[in-house]
Amino acid sequence: MNYIELFAGCGGLSLGLKSVGFDLVMANELSPMAAESYAFNFFNEDLQSQAESKKPKLKKTLWLSSQFELSELKQRLRENPKSYPPIANGKSDIAIDGSNLNGSLVVGSIVDLNTWLQENPDALVKLKDGFGAGGVDLISGGPPCQSFSMAGLRKQDCEKNSLPWEFAKLAQVIQPKLVLLENVTGILRPFRDELGNSYYAWFELAKAFSGIGYIPLCLHVNAKLAGVPQNRPRFILLGVRKDFFDNLSLTFNKSEQELFAQPLEFFNRTKHGEEVELESLCYRDVSKPHDLNLFKDSFLKSLVVCQDKLVSVREAIDDLRVQSTSKSDFSTKLLNTFKKVLLERKMQNHEHRSNSVLVRRRFRLYQVLQQVESSVQKNVQKVLKGESDDISDSDWVKLAGFDFLLDSGKFTTFKNKKDFISFLKQHPTKKQTQKALLADQPAPAALSIPDDACHYHHDELRTLTVREMARIQSFPDNFEFRSKITTGGKMRSFEVPQYTQVGNAVPPLLGRGLALAIAELLERKP
Repeated sequence: MNYIELFAGCGGLSLGLKSVGFDLVMANELSPMAAESYAFNFFNEDLQSQAESKKPKLKKTLWLSSQFELSELKQRLRENPKSYPPIANGKSDIAIDGSNLNGSLVVGSIVDLNTWLQENPDALVKLKDGFGAGGVDLISGGPPCQSFSMAGLRKQDCEKNSLPWEFAKLAQVIQPKLVLLENVTGILRPFRDELGNSYYAWFELAKAFSGIGYIPLCLHVNAKLAGVPQNRPRFILLGVRKDFFDNLSLTFNKSEQELFAQPLEFFNRTKHGEEVELESLCYRDVSKPHDLNLFKDSFLKSLVVCQDKLVSVREAIDDLRVQSTSKSDFSTKLLNTFKKVLLERKMQNHEHRSNSVLVRRRFRLYQVLQQVESSVQKNVQKVLKGESDDISDSDWVKLAGFDFLLDSGKFTTFKNKKDFISFLKQHPTKKQTQKALLADQPAPAALSIPDDACHYHHDELRTLTVREMARIQSFPDNFEFRSKITTGGKMRSFEVPQYTQVGNAVPPLLGRGLALAIAELLERKP
């Protein structure tokens, strides 16, 4: 089983695929910062160390085009991807015949990669053949999702919205047996054009993949059901090449026949140029009982293995607390699951960020608010935002038993509401999204930057470390994140530091669940 991965990031999906036995034909990633983590973990290429050398030697990490020579690797690692020069004018590491692409990571734009392959047919032939494997089994990837996210700009004509179509463009020329596209669930909700008409990106993608010969099975999944300690709903498009599907369909049970019945009809209508309406294709939603049963009784069963036993934040990261000495079962499971893919390494990325006393006092407030009902939370937040000067007596009764952190660093309970209100007014904030994690539940979906959440434990009044966020995403402790830890200002628009690498990644356990499902299809014999 082999695969090409697009929008590879730091390698969460690759880790899942490789753990099931998939071999990499080629990967592509735009950001040199994310590429640094990918190269370190999968190729054992330490780009930081190589950058200190006068003559860097990289075997598997190749730049498609850069302003800088390979000898200037340090500058390459901080290069703004928006400033990559046209291929004809840049410094490229790739052989014209594509001979060094096999098993490599190409750092550069998917748009430029598609253009380069069109202009270099010898390389395209090698890639299409899987470098001697007789073809490519899978093209996978998760195009950048900010423009599809409900928290993003939601613009129909956003430049990033073209990237899934670049995915389809490469799939059309490579013609793998299967394609796998992962994205945020915001892609399922309609955009509005200037005239107010609805535009469904997922539906347009389904039409696009049908148009190049793939039967599109669209899924709404949740990483928590695959064992990830995070409530992370995702959209998945699994496309099956028609000739491969014809043989594969002979092996389908009743649930699989039902899963593919509508996609097949949709494909046939699209193939014959018929107009298709939104109602002609549904996405299977794991949150619906009937669809969940289809998952459980089909090749998709690996995506719902933890339906009855979700993994909590406490189970995932409690052993990483300052006072903890035990090793969690969850971390041991991750190490064992991915041990054949990664080298044994000492755990890194667990440096605590410094928080002022004021911020720590606010974090304790967030912890308390997570333990009371939402109406009390809202009333307290109004005081914090300066929208109110008081809370009700009934709210005060529910808060009076908790202790709070003082400027002295000591904890205290307040004897009356007046003193408590005075305390609240010392902590003004306009932030609306930051919360404390709930220890006995999976983490929320919005968890990609340090300020998204603070720790749940009374004695850990701080933001999460990169390692804690990585555990919540289901990365094992021997997966090391490289490059800068965080960023800010104008550089936020193009830099992909460690926190962002974690937040953008496909959770490895979800990637493994998808890999097991795809492997089952590839291994079936009619």
